[in-house]
Amino acid sequence: MIGFFIKKAFFDGWDNLIGLVLFNLIYIVLLGVGLWGFSTFGTVNIALAYVFLAVVLLVYSVLSGGTAAVVFNYSNYQRDSWNAFRTGIKRNIRHSLLFFGLNFFLFINVLLLLPFYISMGSIIGLIVAVVLIWLEIIALLAIAYYFPLMNLLPGDRPLKSVKKCLIIVGDNLGFTLFFAVYRAIVFALSVFTMGLIPGVTGAQLAAQDSMKLLMMKYDYLEENKDADRKHLPWADLLYDEKEKVGPRSLKNMIFPWK
Repeated sequence: MIGFFIKKAFFDGWDNLIGLVLFNLIYIVLLGVGLWGFSTFGTVNIALAYVFLAVVLLVYSVLSGGTAAVVFNYSNYQRDSWNAFRTGIKRNIRHSLLFFGLNFFLFINVLLLLPFYISMGSIIGLIVAVVLIWLEIIALLAIAYYFPLMNLLPGDRPLKSVKKCLIIVGDNLGFTLFFAVYRAIVFALSVFTMGLIPGVTGAQLAAQDSMKLLMMKYDYLEENKDADRKHLPWADLLYDEKEKVGPRSLKNMIFPWK
């Protein structure tokens, strides 16, 4: 499954390369505004600078709800982008607001809580710091599945999506750790390309692909309750997806119309 995921994530990104770049430009501009505002307001009032960053984070979260709808289409071999983006922003606003809350906690934890408890220099401070570190790690692992799961289970409320993300992390720890490494590589490539590729949208697309494949596992187990969870017939489960991705060569990557 991991091998096919890498292939699908790559070609889904390749087939929608222009769309990824265009949406990533929005995030690049937002990052530039955030850095400019923080440096500008930071010289006046550091509290005001953090408030500005919180506003930028809120905008980022709302935009993520829009691009989540876009990458859902890309993952399902559909080209609709801007209509999906606009619709996704409105439709996914509740999930986006909770996403903002989760990210806000992650930043506050790193910037304020952890330094405070570590600086206490006591056993209690150390214990709390360790707990907060583990919460940070678990949240970072689970948050990647948040919007993809929302797309696949649109009837779930935001908190229910979070709960299921945690369950998926525990039930697929090996793949989740692999995907964490994959996300780190995506981040490194994004830094190298100045955020253009894969960027935020490409990372969302990879997460959507991963969740789509994992849901095939759960659909199969739902239909076959006595199946061996450790030995799933992935060749059969992925057959349709492999047919849709199809065999690829360098020629039809560069000249898909030939």
